[in-house]
Amino acid sequence: MSFDTIIKEIYEEIKQIDNIGKIASYIPELLKVDSNSFGVYFSSNKGDNLGVGDYQDKFSIQSIAKVLSLSLAYSIKGELIWERLGVEPSGTSYNSLTQLETDRGIPRNPFINAGAIVITDILISNLPEYRKSFLDFVQALSGKKTINYSEKIAASEKEVGYRNIALCNFIKSFGNIKNNPEDVLDFYFDICSLEMNCEELSTSFSFLANQGINPYNNTQILTKSQSKRINALMQTCGFYDESGEFAFKVGLPGKSGVGGGIVAIHPGEYVISVWSPKLNKKGNSFKGIRFLEKFTTESRFSIF
Repeated sequence: MSFDTIIKEIYEEIKQIDNIGKIASYIPELLKVDSNSFGVYFSSNKGDNLGVGDYQDKFSIQSIAKVLSLSLAYSIKGELIWERLGVEPSGTSYNSLTQLETDRGIPRNPFINAGAIVITDILISNLPEYRKSFLDFVQALSGKKTINYSEKIAASEKEVGYRNIALCNFIKSFGNIKNNPEDVLDFYFDICSLEMNCEELSTSFSFLANQGINPYNNTQILTKSQSKRINALMQTCGFYDESGEFAFKVGLPGKSGVGGGIVAIHPGEYVISVWSPKLNKKGNSFKGIRFLEKFTTESRFSIF
């Protein structure tokens, strides 16, 4: 059975199940999304591509963007970034203040909010036009100049971002934020507001399935070692408190966002993106998780 057949059959099966998830309501702008949206895009290193459903509809990728901001910071600073960040699963909420106090302002990993805020601070310190430079980086990865921040979503997040404001100022008190916290937070909200569709998302992450090289223009984004380490972090920390269960059921490195998107990677083989806005109790796409579990089971093509 081909990937095309497997993907289409699983998509139709998952599309019909009762979607018991809920849209992330704490960001008011996300509530305006069609809750029945469901799209998938598959892209292999051999050049096989397939999109089904709402794969061309743009959505807010939210925390998935943390992988891209980390990749840019890693390409600039190398191993020095780990002086300010850990690489362990958090074991607590993605926006925990308690853990930060215990760890003296060093976030447990770059995918919890505190870690992504530190990465944002690193980008501001190293890029004169950081907002434009990050967007240029993402557009180059995807080959799409149409990718942009969403001013409405960024403003919506800022309006209710009290915990993130607290996190940033708390890290600043330990000396692990070097820039003005307000500037850091504004850029952080911009990063999370990035809008893509499933096809653009898969394309943007293809370098992590190709040893750090963008296969569309042969540009070296990260070294082979750096690419391996980011994939490892996605495997252990990419799905909030569901990371272990995702590894157990799906068996791929990946990253989710509260906009309902998931991107998953089989290093050396393929990237697959799924979008369905309703989230499970852990904050990950309900249908997205179900689709990917079924996909790696039926295809027998995970990293394990």
